[in-house]
Amino acid sequence: MNHFKKILLITFFTFFSFDAVFAGVNNSYVGGDQLAKKLSDYEFFEDLSSQTPTKGVLPYELISPLFSDYADKLRFIYMPSSGFAEYIPHKVFDFPEGTVLIKTFAYLNEHPESNLDKQLLETRLLIKRDEKWVNVSYVWNKEQNDAFLSIAGKTITTQFVNNEGEIQDVRYRVPNINQCKECHQSGKSIKPIGPKARNLDKDYAYDDGVMNQLMKWHEQGWIEKDIQVRAMTDWSIKTMSLNSRARSYLDINCGHCHIEGGSADTTGLYLDFNEDRKIHLGVYKKPIAAGRASNNLSYSIVPGDPESSILLYRMKSLDPGIMMPESGRALEHKEATQLITKWIKNL
Repeated sequence: MNHFKKILLITFFTFFSFDAVFAGVNNSYVGGDQLAKKLSDYEFFEDLSSQTPTKGVLPYELISPLFSDYADKLRFIYMPSSGFAEYIPHKVFDFPEGTVLIKTFAYLNEHPESNLDKQLLETRLLIKRDEKWVNVSYVWNKEQNDAFLSIAGKTITTQFVNNEGEIQDVRYRVPNINQCKECHQSGKSIKPIGPKARNLDKDYAYDDGVMNQLMKWHEQGWIEKDIQVRAMTDWSIKTMSLNSRARSYLDINCGHCHIEGGSADTTGLYLDFNEDRKIHLGVYKKPIAAGRASNNLSYSIVPGDPESSILLYRMKSLDPGIMMPESGRALEHKEATQLITKWIKNL
């Protein structure tokens, strides 16, 4: 090989070695024993502040998302190149080692009448290590250029512009590392809640065009082809079926605990999207040791009478000893309580 060809080859491999090091995710933190001190250390994003993902990190949306004091959520997933997620009907995908689910909570304040800037609040990670999920939160700094490891949690007093264009005060709560278990606990381990096939079966506007998310994940080599599901409904779309909207909302906000085998199993109130037994959906179901949380009401749901239904009473409450969900919110989700009121009236 002559000298000129050697130079070309050295240049070629140097260029691509450089690219491999500086493009893509920093797997030393993903697969290691330590948690990074800063969100930027993971290198999930080409531009952290704008939440522009790096190569190998894919944005996604849920059809029906969890309510968190009206915070917007920017979701991303990273899966190792050799990884494959097994589809399990009605459950979250069985993701491979090295998978990271990334969720940034923010008030984007995109209402046309808003005069508030975008505010990134926290970014939560679920990292699959040694067949277990590790949860961790990173709180964004005032400069909005990075987020820092938070073990103890934090309360952020701030404002956002609501759907009516009004400025609303909120004490947004970043959970401590143990409080995440309140929603994500499944048996003795922590598991994701949202990324089930039925809650992902929708189109997404990727940089290279609009595509169904499940098809995109298959194209990435992450999941099998042609997964057949009964997709959930975006509860906020009023032209959709009232029953499907209500059941979708209750599934994502309540069904991860209120399901057989979940942390609220002993209540007998099961709000999973596929539950079809009326008594377990709460219809004329008496509470089990609800105490003052029942407000002296007799049943979880009284068809045609929302104000006599414990379910709606607890959704409206802001009392920590009564409210449901019992964590993750400091505000009433008024649009949702209106939906559930209408649903119960029509049962």
